[in-house]
This record gives sequence, structure tokens and C-alpha cells, in this order.
Amino acid sequence: MTGPLEGRLVGLDVARCLALLGMVATHVLEARTPGGDLSTAQWLAGGRASALFAVLAGVSLALMTREPLRGTPLALRTAAIAVRAVLIGLLGLVLGGLDTGIAIILSYYALLFVLGLPFTFLRLRWIAPLAVVWVVGAPVLSHLVRPRLPERGYDSPTLGQLGDPAQLGSELLLTGYYPVLPWLAYLLVGLALGRLDLRNRSLLGALALGGLGLAVLATQVSRTFADPKVAEANATGMYGTTPADGDWSWLLLAAPHSATPFDLAQTIGSAVLVIAVCLLLERVLPRAAAAVLGVVLGAGAATLTLYSMHVVMRTEQVWPAEEPSSYVSHVVVLLAVGAVLRMLRLRGPLEVVAGLPVRLARAQRNGTLR
Repeated sequence: MTGPLEGRLVGLDVARCLALLGMVATHVLEARTPGGDLSTAQWLAGGRASALFAVLAGVSLALMTREPLRGTPLALRTAAIAVRAVLIGLLGLVLGGLDTGIAIILSYYALLFVLGLPFTFLRLRWIAPLAVVWVVGAPVLSHLVRPRLPERGYDSPTLGQLGDPAQLGSELLLTGYYPVLPWLAYLLVGLALGRLDLRNRSLLGALALGGLGLAVLATQVSRTFADPKVAEANATGMYGTTPADGDWSWLLLAAPHSATPFDLAQTIGSAVLVIAVCLLLERVLPRAAAAVLGVVLGAGAATLTLYSMHVVMRTEQVWPAEEPSSYVSHVVVLLAVGAVLRMLRLRGPLEVVAGLPVRLARAQRNGTLR
């Protein structure tokens, strides 16, 4: 009998694990060195880890609407994924109420899934060019609209904000840390990737080179035209968007979490590069080595559970202490729990709960709950 994790693309789990560890690094480690330079962790993961997480969400959505729900009535399939997103969103609002200082991504991630559902009906030949248009057009629309929206808060969305849906919707869509409207570009890219043959080595090699080229090009063009002083001042990242009252020159930045065309393009390129390299690594390694890699980085198969665990660990009441040296402790715990779950062929507990709507939809199709 096969376990619930059989048949997974190990490379995608490796990429998810890297995204998780990158996000933990940005939460725990210092963004600058004592000398004022950008730290290595911030240079590698700042803005890129969360973008990788979002692109992988698009890949997951593409796979989810193909398997395990193939043949399920369309309305039931859509409802199952939407309910799953609602459960993740509620978890994000709960975690947002904890005193961690972390910008919780899950509520944004959930809305990203819901708004991405209509795009799952498009063919690849429409999704790919739409993603390009979105990278340019969404930041422009955001720049035009945000000055007319309610002033944002700087805390993560919480359950208490459900009483003010206009404010909550404004933050989730346009003004918050991970604004869903421009971030749909990540999901569209992920959807496009998920429609490809992700076991084809030649294709993966081309994707890796293309991702690297896009990231480098976006970075260099931004450096050429953006104000160097403004770019350096925001090199450690912004708060989700450029200033609502800023002029159009802000859109030339490629700063982390600025949601400009250059930020989106650069982080999309790096995400495609990482995903392609991880999948290619799975293809070229012997099966035994790939299996070992899947266990060592098994945290990527339970990112919802382990991300939530990391957030709880960042509260004052829970070990370890909130200091940069605790990064090793976070990594060891997350990798250890992930490896154990992988060896036992178990899903994370929060993955089990969030996946219940999908399993019920599959049961409705098959006539029995498994």
C-alpha cells in the first residue's frame, strides 16, 4: 500500500523547503551586517523566499486542478479548493494575532488561491502572456488606486479585522505586506509551470537559464534607471508596496517587497530558477539519492504545519529566544519534524485539516472517503 506522499515530485518539495528556510532566515537573521552592508541571508532570501512560496502555490494549484480532482464536477472541485483556502486564511488570521513581529503570509496566500481559481480554466497559451501583462500592469494599477484606499495598518491581518471587511480587503489586495493583486503574477507563472512537463530535463534546463536571465536583466535595468540612493536605502526591503503618495519613479525599483514590475520580474526569475534546478536535481540524481534528499528536506511536504510552528516559536513564551543565533534552532526543528513525517509517509497535521475539503471532493467522485 502506498503512503499519502507517494508520487510527489521531490524537486517541488525541495523548493518548498528552501522557500520555508528562506522565509525563516528573513524573520530571524539581521538584514545588515554590523558594518551596514546587506547580509548574505537578506541578499539571498529577502523578497525571493516569499515569492518562491507564491510561485509554488501556482504550481500546486495547477496540479490540484488536474490531480487528485480530475473528473470531479467543476463546481465541486472549485468549492473544495475555495474551502481549503478559507481554512488556510483563517489560520493566517489566528497566527496574525500572535505577538511575533512577523508579517504572516497565509491570509494573503489563501486569497491568492481563491482569486487564482478562474485562471485555472485558461490554456497555457493564454496564461503565459497574461502573466507578462500582469507583471507590468498590476503595479501600475496599484500605484493609481492605492492613494484612494484606506490607510494601511502595519500589523498582520487578524480575526478582529473581519469586522472591517473594507480595511481587510484593501490590505489583502493592494496595501499590505503581500498584496494579492500584483502577487497574482506569481500565481500565474506557477500555473504556467504546472502545465508543463516538469520531468523533462531539457525543458528544466531551459527554464533554469531563462529564470536566471530574467532575474539578472530585471536587476540590471532597475540599477540603470532607479535612483541609487533610494535603491540602497530600501535594499533590505519595503513593506509590501512603494509609498502610496510616491511618484512614478518608485516603480523603477527592484527592492524586496516593493511589488514593482522590476521586483516582480526579478523574483519570478529567481523562483523559476530555483524550481527548475530542484526538479532537475531530482532528475539527475540516482533514485536512492533523490529519496534521501526527499527525507532530509521533507519539511517541504509540510510547509503549512512547519511555517505555523515557526511562527509560534517566534513568540516570547516559546523556545528559542528571539535572537539571530536561534536560526539554527529553527532550522534543526523544522527539518527534523519534516524528516520524521516524510519517513513515516505522513502529512503534517495542518495539511490534513486543510486538505479535508479536497479529500471529500475526491470521495464524492469515487463514492467513498479514503
